[in-house]
Amino acid sequence: MIENVQIRKMTQEEAVEIADNWKYPEPYSFYNMTADKEDYDEIIDSGTRGENFFSVISNSTLLGFFCVFSDKDNTEEAEVDIGMRPDLTGKGLGLRFTNVIIEYLEKNLKISVIWFSVAKFNKRAIKVYERAGFHCIKEKLQKTNGSEYAFIVMKRG
Repeated sequence: MIENVQIRKMTQEEAVEIADNWKYPEPYSFYNMTADKEDYDEIIDSGTRGENFFSVISNSTLLGFFCVFSDKDNTEEAEVDIGMRPDLTGKGLGLRFTNVIIEYLEKNLKISVIWFSVAKFNKRAIKVYERAGFHCIKEKLQKTNGSEYAFIVMKRG
């Protein structure tokens, strides 16, 4: 399923597809873009999205996306958020999907230190990230989706 992968800057059409149509089952509906106005606005507006959002394509099909946030003074280190198309989650594809993104970040963007912040309840993602070589460095509370939630910060590199 994850073969012939192409990674490119996210198009407006892809952003709208993700923001409006990707709906995750419970408890992962937390990740629906429509669940948080700030997240929705960020992905839907090309100016806000800027150069930070990328689409992961396989055989002309949108599999997922990721966004990269780095300090302008330290472009070799970045926080990365990733999302896989809802119907592909829970099928054992997460590690391959994550590794494709990591390889792209290291090879094309020269990012050697990668951070993920993942909702503490998302044991499935935490397990995938651990298998990809990430480790928990701290927990934090983060405001999102109209409340405050526990997140795990994971680091690689």
